[in-house]
Amino acid sequence: MKKVIHTADSRGRAEHGWLSSRFSFSFAEYYNPERMHFGVLRVLNDDIIQPTMGFGMHPHDNMEIVSIPLKGAIEHRDSMGNGSIIKAGEVQLMSAGTGVRHSEFNPSKEEAGSFLQIWLFPKERNIEPRYFQKSFEAQDMQNKMHLIVSPTGQNDSLTINQDAWFSMGNMQQGQNLSYEIKGQGNGLYIFVIEGSLEIAGDTLNKRDAVGISEVQSIDIEVKEDSQLLFIDLPMR
Repeated sequence: MKKVIHTADSRGRAEHGWLSSRFSFSFAEYYNPERMHFGVLRVLNDDIIQPTMGFGMHPHDNMEIVSIPLKGAIEHRDSMGNGSIIKAGEVQLMSAGTGVRHSEFNPSKEEAGSFLQIWLFPKERNIEPRYFQKSFEAQDMQNKMHLIVSPTGQNDSLTINQDAWFSMGNMQQGQNLSYEIKGQGNGLYIFVIEGSLEIAGDTLNKRDAVGISEVQSIDIEVKEDSQLLFIDLPMR
């Protein structure tokens, strides 16, 4: 087993008044040559956006972009003609492919919005851009890891242009999990949104993460009530 731990306080940071960001990997003004990616996972940004503020229209290409609101909402518009509000409990996936422009704003006049933005390198380059959005029920994530993103859209998950599987779960203290790696040669990146757990002798707390590879299954003990994100992804 290979393992790399990214503690919450070791992440890069940016404070712009309207935006507070934490970067698990090198991004924008934050550069760390030891934090460029984990397999095909290139970006995991933990953002808080103040009311009515956001990112204006900007371009992306050849990147799989998954957005997960944790609190509040994000208003999305793009050059494909999509316009929607994504709330906590929903997940957005955009395959940028040959190129797309989009904007993201907090539509609330009172409440700050919090969301994770995750980028993966694509399996196939220069595909036609695609957009997906789906709501997931909290009850489906209670004490189990529920599939939200997959290569084939199985179990009504969102379809990604990569051999990657995203799962989320709300686990109660004392639960034990055993996770089987889904992709041949894949690794697993575990991000603790809330709570605390133990993996292979290491304790992870809120916003800590661990990347594990060269293993077929992983056992986890939940130390406190926890909200977890698993990203099962190619290491090359």
